[in-house]
Amino acid sequence: MAATLLLTTGCGDDDDDSNSAASTTAPAAVTTTTARATTTPSEISETARSAESATATTGADSTGESTEQTKIPTQGGTEVTVSGDIYEKYVGAGGPAGPLGAPMEAQENGPDDGEYQDFVGGTIYEAKEGDPHIVWGEIRKAWESDGGANGTLGYPTSDETDIPGGKQSTFTGGTITWVDGRITVTPK
Repeated sequence: MAATLLLTTGCGDDDDDSNSAASTTAPAAVTTTTARATTTPSEISETARSAESATATTGADSTGESTEQTKIPTQGGTEVTVSGDIYEKYVGAGGPAGPLGAPMEAQENGPDDGEYQDFVGGTIYEAKEGDPHIVWGEIRKAWESDGGANGTLGYPTSDETDIPGGKQSTFTGGTITWVDGRITVTPK
């Protein structure tokens, strides 16, 4: 439970603005200050209850690609399918009992034939020729305010990693760091 609490705090709140307009200019490094928020034990308990209701199937399609998927109840009680590489990443992060929690909606198409799926605690994005990566918290907010995958930073190329004093995520077009409550966006 303590590990889940540490993971869920990430680098802050997670508001979903995934439909932000694309940025048309490459900004210089931008720094903003944000407060760190945490996930409450009752929120973690709610996502753990969702895990008990999940149904999973596995297999491979005609090309040998994974067709692993699961139907997971959302907070509203409807079931949403999580599948393929996004499913594998989701399960690796703890599934519905992990920091991502329950899915919010079905998997959607991203720019340039990529894919993404929103969860209570963050989003998993996958570029067409890339691996899936989790974007959440204050880093996600900064990325989405730059246009998300449509913006100058493009798709994520790493999950959030620990750095001295905070967290960092890399993207095809730059880096976002969160250190001591301050976000810095650094385009390439």
